[in-house]
Amino acid sequence: MRFELFIAARYLRAKRRQAVVGVVTGISVLGVAAGVASLILALAITNGMRRDLQERLVGSTSHVDLMRVAGDGIRDWRPMLARLRQTKGVVAAAPGLYGQVLISRGARSGGALVKGVIPADERTVGDLLQAVKQGSAGALEPNDSSPGTGAENTPSEARATPPIVIGKDLAETIGAGVGDTVLVTSPQGELTPLGIVPRYQRFQIAGIFASGFYQYDSSYAFLRLADAQRLFSEPDLVSVISFKVEDLYAAAKVAKVIEAAAGPGYQTTNWMEQNRELFRALKLEQVVTFIVLTLIVCVAALNILIALTMMVMEKTRDIAVLMSFGVTGAQVRRIFLLQGLLISVVGTAIGLVVGYGLSWAGGHYRFISLDASVYSIDYLPFAPRWTDALIVGAVSLGVSLLATLYPSSSAAKVLPAEALRYE
Repeated sequence: MRFELFIAARYLRAKRRQAVVGVVTGISVLGVAAGVASLILALAITNGMRRDLQERLVGSTSHVDLMRVAGDGIRDWRPMLARLRQTKGVVAAAPGLYGQVLISRGARSGGALVKGVIPADERTVGDLLQAVKQGSAGALEPNDSSPGTGAENTPSEARATPPIVIGKDLAETIGAGVGDTVLVTSPQGELTPLGIVPRYQRFQIAGIFASGFYQYDSSYAFLRLADAQRLFSEPDLVSVISFKVEDLYAAAKVAKVIEAAAGPGYQTTNWMEQNRELFRALKLEQVVTFIVLTLIVCVAALNILIALTMMVMEKTRDIAVLMSFGVTGAQVRRIFLLQGLLISVVGTAIGLVVGYGLSWAGGHYRFISLDASVYSIDYLPFAPRWTDALIVGAVSLGVSLLATLYPSSSAAKVLPAEALRYE
């Protein structure tokens, strides 16, 4: 062990005449530990929020959507779907027909965005139909002789109450369960002498999905494509073709290729464009949280400055004796620099262990629940990263070393003759 490090460690372990110096040193260690642990937890939470929101957004919906610019729907969708499935980078594609409706049961009702789908295709681009917790989405499978084509239902199917799959929170809003019949009202009505009369049809709830993402669970519903076309009076038309791409972060590039292949009159959107503001807000929140919580480390650094200053005052005679033996001012300066560094290292190590331990427990047991209607997810996620330890550790050690500059310089300026004059 080097001489300076030996003396610095000995000063930290030695009993002091002034107990307050030891108390301040302990508070400094705890302050650094608290700041580091808080930073690790805050970064783990913001990373977890971003990860979970991204996974649920991307997993529940498509990566790229193709629509007509005029908004009148895609009529030649079958040959276009078959052709665009061959686009480089595309893993799967599925047609869909969107429409805003009012779903009611008795006196209770709720607005919803329904999507007419071909289940076999829809499962390849999104996970919502695979998140059915009550009932089954199997009722959406077409029973005609050409499954998966989106053709009109057979007469027997048309006479029966068609199935619908809705989100968990929407089911709670209207007080419905599996097997109940609901009334779906579309604002796209028929023109009569009395004006436009909304179209409505009764559906039977075949399944209830729970994705854990409030935006979907509270306002999404699925119909068979043929049933949706009948409800909206749009025979053999889809409003969107959804795609799942091979590389999630190349969605914008693949979207341009799809748009070019579709020809004029079509436009695409991707998951990054649709959720840009959300992820930008999460990034800003992460930066602001890091800056605010770094102030805790700065407060701990002030405690280190106070502890070392008081220690220099207490050890003035010892410093003078060492310098009379030939110890240089630079060596004395390094002694107190290393002493502050040891305090910071111990506090940082404790903070990292506590921070990562609490993050693991929070992520594993999910003991902090959230209001899904406010935060979009129903629990507080934790996603600690090893790179956060490097960043937080560097900030903690850097700030603490800055706090040692003044007391170490003061110690190096002690004059042995003046310090030992009255001894």
